[in-house]
Amino acid sequence: MVLIGAHVDWADPLAEAAARDADVVQFFLSDPQGWKKPEPRSDADRIRAAGVAVYIHAPYRINVATTNNRIRIPSRQLLAQHAEAAAALGARGLIVHGGHVNAGDDPAIGVDNWRKTLERATFPLPLLIENTAGGENAMARRFDRLAMLWDAVGDFGPGFVLDTCHAHAGGEDLLDIVDRAKAVTGRIDLVHLNDSKDPFDSGRDRHENLGRGEIDPELLVAVVAAAGAPVVCETPGGAEGQAADIAFVRSRVAR
Repeated sequence: MVLIGAHVDWADPLAEAAARDADVVQFFLSDPQGWKKPEPRSDADRIRAAGVAVYIHAPYRINVATTNNRIRIPSRQLLAQHAEAAAALGARGLIVHGGHVNAGDDPAIGVDNWRKTLERATFPLPLLIENTAGGENAMARRFDRLAMLWDAVGDFGPGFVLDTCHAHAGGEDLLDIVDRAKAVTGRIDLVHLNDSKDPFDSGRDRHENLGRGEIDPELLVAVVAAAGAPVVCETPGGAEGQAADIAFVRSRVAR
């Protein structure tokens, strides 16, 4: 049975899970746009014992691929801090975006910076790299670039998160995407199941509730069925909107 849930507010993730009838919750441990080290949580024991699958999303600021030392070095430190904090909650994995290099930089340098990051650190839980929607210099937007990245880091055993909105907006067809992703990474550990407000290959990362955007909902259901991995909806509408998305997927996958 596929576990299905949502990205929720970090204040009380278990209450948010109950409000959505979610098997899975994903949340941040600090400001996703900041550089702050996560604080210990007073509800850590309760989260570990709850029986709800937990995934933590690292801050968006993290970019270990960049050639900019003032971003890359603190990114490595922040990634390690969030991994420790996520492990303390019993999380199944820490999700991090693939990052990018600056315009004019050789993408191979970004790939090598990723290799160095994983070579020099030992993480206490699975690190899950997510495909992204925009940027011509991204490490994980196009699957040809993703293949370059995995050639360099695959031996370190990172996991992979497939985001359907990001793939659609990034110009990757969802029709056979599970097979193509597994051909590159060998695995899909988590699906971020999101519709898209914007058309194919727009490069815009704007999520929409399932069936209300530009992606055929039957394609989204097919991705879930083919991936066989836990599902997190990062869709709008709060508890009501996400509960409807969870119920939709659950009803279709169970058929």
